[in-house]
Amino acid sequence: MNILILNGPNLNLLGRREPHIYGHRSFDDFLPELQTTFPDLVLTSFQSNHEGALLDRLHAAAGWGEAGSEGASQGVVLNAGGFTHTSVALGDAVAAVAGAGLPVIEVHLSNLAGREDFRHVSYIGKHCVGSIAGFGLESYRLALHYLLGQRPKPVGFRR
Repeated sequence: MNILILNGPNLNLLGRREPHIYGHRSFDDFLPELQTTFPDLVLTSFQSNHEGALLDRLHAAAGWGEAGSEGASQGVVLNAGGFTHTSVALGDAVAAVAGAGLPVIEVHLSNLAGREDFRHVSYIGKHCVGSIAGFGLESYRLALHYLLGQRPKPVGFRR
């Protein structure tokens, strides 16, 4: 199963930018852990600070790029960063690929509900299977569990 992990603007600065909000690790340092946790997945990671590059990768994940279905993925984990709150074009692209059957999960490292008001709006979330926020880099792992149809056992939860 091929999964695209798509990271938007400033996520190349993880570990350096506002570590009190986003943590002290880079995504590149975390990715090998995901690959170890999910050995049966082919994880492709792409980060860009440019909206058009993210759109092109999202289209390619649906098999609509120059590579055709060869570049297709079976799911997308999308952290659009600041474009979450500003990009109608990215929202439209997510709607298009989701409408074609490609599941997209929105992830965010911080809890957006506890942040500035402008971060409470997502142009992509309503087109996604779901949104996971506030768990730092673990948000990616939770999204991959969902795409695999797995439900991690809650820790410390009792009924």
